[in-house]
Amino acid sequence: MRIQRRSGAQAYPTKPVRVIAPSGAGGPVDVICRTVTHGLSEVLGQQVVVENRVGAAGLIGTEFVSKQAPDGYTLLFGFSGPLAIVPNLNPNTPYDPVRDLVPISQVAAAPYVLLVHPSVPAKSVKQLVALARSRPGKMNFSSGGNGVGIHMAGELFKIAAGVSIVHVPYKGAAPAMTALMAGEVDMMFNGLSPALPHMRSGKLRALAVGGEKRSPLFPDLPTIKESGFNFNTEGWYGMLAPRGTPQAIVTTLHGALVKALATPDVKRLFEKLAVESVGGSPQEFADLIRTEGAQWAKVINAAGLKM
Repeated sequence: MRIQRRSGAQAYPTKPVRVIAPSGAGGPVDVICRTVTHGLSEVLGQQVVVENRVGAAGLIGTEFVSKQAPDGYTLLFGFSGPLAIVPNLNPNTPYDPVRDLVPISQVAAAPYVLLVHPSVPAKSVKQLVALARSRPGKMNFSSGGNGVGIHMAGELFKIAAGVSIVHVPYKGAAPAMTALMAGEVDMMFNGLSPALPHMRSGKLRALAVGGEKRSPLFPDLPTIKESGFNFNTEGWYGMLAPRGTPQAIVTTLHGALVKALATPDVKRLFEKLAVESVGGSPQEFADLIRTEGAQWAKVINAAGLKM
């Protein structure tokens, strides 16, 4: 599976590659990142080391990579928060995700699921919307903090469904879900992977997934769009490099990532994590970042949000 290297001049990479994960160790971003980089290391035949740089909804780690040498030895494992949401929330964001970073590939997509506490008298999205409309400003939803993807999913839902629901931020998705299970809040969006055990145990009720299509893990769970609301969002992850990285290095990394995603270990772990492999082209990833940035700019402006 390793990429063949040309004879003569030393081919990239000739030393370990560092990948910055702008989130905490053990969280969903970190776990997916380490799964991908393990496969990437095997394909490249070179050590790939993950370094967590946490803070400001991913801004700190993303800014760090944007200022590194464009030599292919410091990469970013990016996601929607710091690439499409934070730059629209914070006018002082110290980087431009389109200008200062080079997309290599979107590696994965993770469905969001709409969850409610079992005491909420709604077993479908339409019932939940009707309930929220009958109690304007009295229902609430939790998230892992202002500006994170699951917070913005909630804001998009409010606009799409025409409901007034109060946002309750927590310091991370895990305590936000714990609060939901305790009945402290009514609902939340979260990744399918961390929600699965609680859905299966009955501690949480899943009403729908947020993406364009149903999840193969829960084919009977409808999309929010199927209920008649203009809603389509999911978590996404990809690899990027600092601006100015040579095209030859980007091409090498893209090819290596595609091969890594096809390895049995990565496939198995992705299935366990309830994420979908993508492996798109650099241009496709660039288009996604621009499209998502435009979508979240509209939501942020409509909701009057800022950091």
